[in-house]
Amino acid sequence: MTDLHRLSIRELSEGLAEAKFSSRELTEHYLKRIEKIDAQVQSYVTVTAEQALAQANAADAAIKAGNASALTGVPIAHKDIFCTQGIKTTAGSKMLDNFISPYDATVVAKAKAAGLVTLGKVNMDEFAMGSTSESSYFGATKNPWALDHVPGGSSGGSAAAVAADLAPFATGTDTGGSIRQPASFCGLTGLKPTYGRVSRFGMIAYASSLDQGGPMARSAEDCAYLMNVMAGHDAKDSTSVQKDVDDYVVNLNGTSIKGLRIGIPKQYFNVQGLDADVKARVEESLKKLEEMGATLVEIDLNMTESYVPTYYLIAPAEASSNLQRFDGVRYGYRCENPVDLMDLYKRSRSEGFGPEVQRRILIGTYALSAGYYDAYYVKAQKVRRLIQQDFLKAFENVDVIAAPSAPTTAYRISANLSPVEMYLGDIYTIAVNLAGLPAINAPVGFDKDNLPVGLQLIGNYWSESQLLSVIHQYQQATDWHTKRAAIAEENA
Repeated sequence: MTDLHRLSIRELSEGLAEAKFSSRELTEHYLKRIEKIDAQVQSYVTVTAEQALAQANAADAAIKAGNASALTGVPIAHKDIFCTQGIKTTAGSKMLDNFISPYDATVVAKAKAAGLVTLGKVNMDEFAMGSTSESSYFGATKNPWALDHVPGGSSGGSAAAVAADLAPFATGTDTGGSIRQPASFCGLTGLKPTYGRVSRFGMIAYASSLDQGGPMARSAEDCAYLMNVMAGHDAKDSTSVQKDVDDYVVNLNGTSIKGLRIGIPKQYFNVQGLDADVKARVEESLKKLEEMGATLVEIDLNMTESYVPTYYLIAPAEASSNLQRFDGVRYGYRCENPVDLMDLYKRSRSEGFGPEVQRRILIGTYALSAGYYDAYYVKAQKVRRLIQQDFLKAFENVDVIAAPSAPTTAYRISANLSPVEMYLGDIYTIAVNLAGLPAINAPVGFDKDNLPVGLQLIGNYWSESQLLSVIHQYQQATDWHTKRAAIAEENA
């Protein structure tokens, strides 16, 4: 079959169970597509063809023996921030270009236990710091919709791989929008779960109080299948929450859109820099949800102007702490011929880290220094609580909150955005991470240049089922999630 890459996760699962095709055939199909197409997209850092075929053979045996789960034999790509035993795990950095992980991240281990087949590791902004995937040591990933544009970041490789049909779905991580923004730029569905819903064990840390793993796929239904694997308490992760996990697939029709109250923050739609096409497509999608029975309620989120400065104090401070372990001594990059220990530290870190990572380490170290800790970091944490309370007050009157996922569509590669311009592009996503809330992106149309536009829905804590359900029903009534870039239509 030449069109296996066009099947949904449910169709792949049913096809494998009914022996319409084998996992090996499916895996070989994707590996051939990667070999043919990925040179143009550059989404993969490492392709694990030999391991994938071995896993596919094991999956076929399990299916034949009647020991299969819903996803046994379905291929997946992992963001190169998740540790994978025996496979290079780089976090997009020269610092870890030689690092072979001795263990699996919990997310990877769960995927293996579910019978998923790992196609490889996909590209990302270095240590998840960036919004374009251009800061990767391995080069910039391209947006399948326009190869001279970025796919977003930091989970740009995950988004590009799925958008080019080089994987049915992929894992991503979201520290300040790194699932939702690339999903928006590449016309995909991407879910950032509630903080603590998905284990962070084995996920290379950027900002520990903000990082959260989640699924990226074409539809809410596809994301629900992967969430059933990813979600759950993990004793190895002290930030993982012990709370019952929903069956996200079963619950896809569990929320009625009739009577659903959707909050429309007036501050979000008056942000300077919001593209007219993005605003129009998001408003059209909200009108469609209103036609389906939802009620639009104007709300105030008064802390909006505090989002960017608060995030860009807290996240770099935590990055500064987390990245101090990369010192050229224990593992990772080490400079040549250091003259003494201080020279080893300085040159290993200055040569191993890229400019954006160095910038955030310096900002974070400054904010944590003795003279400025109370004035900057402690104050930012207090404002963070006010941002959380602002959302909780809004949820007293609405069920979900709607916003664009990004103020623009995908940037051109080498657009030379200043750091401040890039940071301001996170205005709609970072508050969700500061508050620990769940949020989802869904494709809702295109701009004048045929680049995808995304709608973001933000939910109250533990409302992943509700978010997936609302978007699933929206996707039953629209076809934006079925649109494919020209490069994705090429057959292997």
